[in-house]
Amino acid sequence: MSLWKNAGLTALACLALTACGSAPIPVSSNFEYAVQKKVRSAGHWDLLANDVVAQTLDILKRTGVPVNTSVYVKLPHHPSAFDRGFREFVMTKLVQSGITVLHNANDTDLQLTYGTQLVVHKSERPHFIPGQFTMLAGGLMAVYGLRGEHLDAKLAATLGLAGAADFANSINSGGPTHTEVILTTSVSRGNQYLARKTDVYYLEDVDAPLFYGVGPIYPAQIMKVVDQ
Repeated sequence: MSLWKNAGLTALACLALTACGSAPIPVSSNFEYAVQKKVRSAGHWDLLANDVVAQTLDILKRTGVPVNTSVYVKLPHHPSAFDRGFREFVMTKLVQSGITVLHNANDTDLQLTYGTQLVVHKSERPHFIPGQFTMLAGGLMAVYGLRGEHLDAKLAATLGLAGAADFANSINSGGPTHTEVILTTSVSRGNQYLARKTDVYYLEDVDAPLFYGVGPIYPAQIMKVVDQ
């Protein structure tokens, strides 16, 4: 009898393990901790342009494009307020970097283009995720634990203060928003792309109209993401 009982328990255990090891659909999991900047002013547009120009020139240099090659910065069709301001910042950064910037396009020269895509989420935005201060304090706790130190109360208090610092840091940035912008910058000659850069930034929801184009067709495409 005990043999049958043991066999039954073994079968149940195998069934449980099989159930735990499979699922009808993939289970959800968070990505690793990451930081995403938020664009909140025209001054930030200037910083974006500075980053785009610096990285673009570096890519062109590594691909063997001569430094004295002329560049035309193309304004998108039906430009938004951001498009107009960003173009001015980009041209200024290029000129300051010693690049010849043209008034009109020429097929023999480089053409820098850019575009934006707005992504509007409908799901809730968690305001706080433990960040650098909490992770630093957590690392200290692990180190002291390995050394056998009995500082649990003090280190727990440190972890709490670190969490408060992370929360304050998130508050100062305004926290995550429902609106993001994907900014892609390309440099091409004829039909060939020589350099491309794509970045994602948070936007304050009320600032989204600054990225809407003027006209029947918006260069700033709007993508709504629901049920996430």
